[in-house]
Amino acid sequence: MLSRDRIGVVLAACVAVATVQAICLPGLLSRPEERVLYVSPAGRDTWSGRLREPAPDGNDGPVASPARATELVAGLRKAGFRGTIRVVFLPGTYRLDRPWSVGAEASGTESGPTLFEAERQGQAIISGGQEITEWTVRDDGLWQARLDPAGGPITQLFVNGSRRTRARHPNEGYLRTLGPEVEWSSREQARRDRSTKLGIRVRPDDLPDPSEVGQANVLLFHAWTASRHFIASVDKKRGVIRFTAPSNWPVGFWERQQRWYIENLRSALDAPGEWYYDARERALLYYPFEGEDPTSTVGVVPRLEELLVVQGTPDRPVQHVRFRGLRFVYAAWSWPRSLPCDGQAAAFLPTAAVHARHALDCRWEDCTVEHGGTYGLWLDEGTKGSVVLRCRFLDLGAGGVRLGGTALPQQEKRRAERNTVRDCLVSGTGKVFHAGVGVWVGKSSYNTIEHNHICDLYYTGISVGWSWGYAPSSAHHNRIRYNEIHKVGQGVLSDMGGIYTLGISPGTIIEGNYIYDVESYSYGGWGIYPDEGSSYIEITRNLVLRTKTGGFHQHYGRENRVRNNIFAFSRGPQLQRTRAETHISFFFERNLVVYDSGRLMDGRWEDGRVRLDYNLYWNYKGPVVFPGGRSLAEWQQLGQDRHSVVADPLFVDAYSGNFHLRRQSPAFRLGFVPFDAVRKAGPTDPKLRKCPCEVSR
Repeated sequence: MLSRDRIGVVLAACVAVATVQAICLPGLLSRPEERVLYVSPAGRDTWSGRLREPAPDGNDGPVASPARATELVAGLRKAGFRGTIRVVFLPGTYRLDRPWSVGAEASGTESGPTLFEAERQGQAIISGGQEITEWTVRDDGLWQARLDPAGGPITQLFVNGSRRTRARHPNEGYLRTLGPEVEWSSREQARRDRSTKLGIRVRPDDLPDPSEVGQANVLLFHAWTASRHFIASVDKKRGVIRFTAPSNWPVGFWERQQRWYIENLRSALDAPGEWYYDARERALLYYPFEGEDPTSTVGVVPRLEELLVVQGTPDRPVQHVRFRGLRFVYAAWSWPRSLPCDGQAAAFLPTAAVHARHALDCRWEDCTVEHGGTYGLWLDEGTKGSVVLRCRFLDLGAGGVRLGGTALPQQEKRRAERNTVRDCLVSGTGKVFHAGVGVWVGKSSYNTIEHNHICDLYYTGISVGWSWGYAPSSAHHNRIRYNEIHKVGQGVLSDMGGIYTLGISPGTIIEGNYIYDVESYSYGGWGIYPDEGSSYIEITRNLVLRTKTGGFHQHYGRENRVRNNIFAFSRGPQLQRTRAETHISFFFERNLVVYDSGRLMDGRWEDGRVRLDYNLYWNYKGPVVFPGGRSLAEWQQLGQDRHSVVADPLFVDAYSGNFHLRRQSPAFRLGFVPFDAVRKAGPTDPKLRKCPCEVSR
């Protein structure tokens, strides 16, 4: 029998243990159960997926396909399992014969998500491509492979992981039209006349042979887009090429002798790295580079336009599903012969390599989308609260990421909003549809686009909004922060910006971005570009340099606030305002504007409907001249820039990219607050700050 004292000690110990358990162990005691399933190229879809490796008796092991793994997840959820399900993809390539579909049946919960993850990041490859490993070497030196067109579109070829050029004429640069098929007397007539969109007149030497144009495409370059056309007929007598479907812009509307080229012509297969597909013969022909060996060269033709489809419904969305470390490669593109194929931002495209609809609180982490024909990832209708984190979007036909669409659904639950794209790399886009955007936000609100690296594209880096003029707002409270954006335009398209906005946008913030090297073909190579109706946007602490036609340009809008930015070294005007209106266009305060060529301001500045003050202006190679040829004092007499100065800002070394201010800088007396966009902008992961296009930071 225990003494009373010993009983007291035991009871005290029990109480102590219980207290420790209550304090330290509730998370462990309540942790949801976890199930793990394995997918492997060595697996079989008849197995359970519960084993990482095949069993010795060959009766069980990992499954072989993403589709079967998803079915197993759906079965567990249907049986009532609410814990975490981890689907682990072992290294290898998973070739799809149809898109991998994840529906609401695979949904997880906040405490028990469904995870589809690579065992080793980037080594589980989800492919929509058909491999070519057997080449026939022809007498003319070309390599040939037989491909059935029924397996999907044959519009791209990759050899040993690199994109190859569809046989084109000319091999480099552009041809020039002689104008539209039908002459027009005015731009307004051209706008109305559909026939001016259906054909081009060309030089006799540039006419293709009518016998070989069945699968050829004409690429015709307009201001901010390029239209793609199939050929209906070739009239050699008149020197006319007619299209099967019109462009959205009259031929010659922006430039009387437009740039164009033609691709997928057999006669244009005349340079190493080019290829051609003959649908009648079901033969792909490839002109190899010197040193390529047909016995060791692997070609890939993308056949699927979508690789992953996350598809819910308004009443039954996909929820709490995560994709981690997967690599999606080789997505196709196609287009009907009967439909126009052009438009701003390539927003007319109906799909993307990874496409999510009605996906709530889903995530893509450390994934790669590469070698695609359209956009990389699209958070489409009804997708909310989803996150794209530390992903790479490389070598794509259109752009990187799309949020929302070109229409705003009436039902709130059908809207795409409150999504995040953070710490991602977008590089090498516009390979097929030149107007693709790095990150495009359509009619979508409350999104965050921050700390991304966007480079090597032919149109805009980030585009936000899809309402022109003063229509009701459809994109507001978006945050565009700390992105590095460069090598934009590259002289291919016009009317673009490092960051471009449209429409009434209350609550939208453009902050801390580092934008440089924006080069348009003709007009409109701007850094930050509030276009038609852009209103109520806060633009602050951005560094913009080396643009073609201005660090900042507002077409028209209302009461944007442009504060505490640095605009440097535009080759044309530094600042531009196009349309004068009856309200305040914008406030421009406490900005530093420095340059060594071109004018300070272009456009409409003298109507009193802009508010400029506390700014610093400096021309390293001449006087600072304000609109109307005025000096600062004369400009101040109009009521503008009353507290502004013309003075050297005393940057440490602006020409070397060091925009830190020396202690004696006059900018401090204006209330300018220093910031370091060069260091803070871009991904927080150092690996994603390195630019694949080899432009040094």
